[in-house]
Amino acid sequence: MKSISTKKLTMIAMFMALTTVATMVIQIPIPATKGYLNVGDTVVIASALLMGKMAGGLVGGIGSALADLLSGYGYYAPITLVVKGLEGFVAGLLHEKTRLSFVLCGLVGGVVMAVGYLLAEGLILYNFPTAIASFVPNLIQGIAGALLADILYPVLNRAMGEKGAA
Repeated sequence: MKSISTKKLTMIAMFMALTTVATMVIQIPIPATKGYLNVGDTVVIASALLMGKMAGGLVGGIGSALADLLSGYGYYAPITLVVKGLEGFVAGLLHEKTRLSFVLCGLVGGVVMAVGYLLAEGLILYNFPTAIASFVPNLIQGIAGALLADILYPVLNRAMGEKGAA
């Protein structure tokens, strides 16, 4: 098993906390699903681009699920753990393994999140007509989060050095 440096572990924990706070600070309710829009995706995607797929998955899953638990949306937490974890993992994986621009990697991560919630809400929590009502807001959230992360990522990458926290 590959060991993880103290610096990287600290960075992952910091980004988890930032994700939780960013998710909780601005919450715009989606009445159809009793969920909410937030800006936490920005931190999830930026962390995935900076530190890779595993860090992105952990930050997205744990940071976002913790925000659900602390905000009274506990019934969403298990789904958020998986969906937001996939968002961060996919964005980080694409950035690590392909020649796609970091902008496109973030956008794909945002779309994965929206589709993940569509499937989870349609199959587990509600039904597909209800899930479809939240798909467009979730897609907008994912795209906006990716675009904001794409502004933040180059700044953070320069501040941390070209290798990031790896």
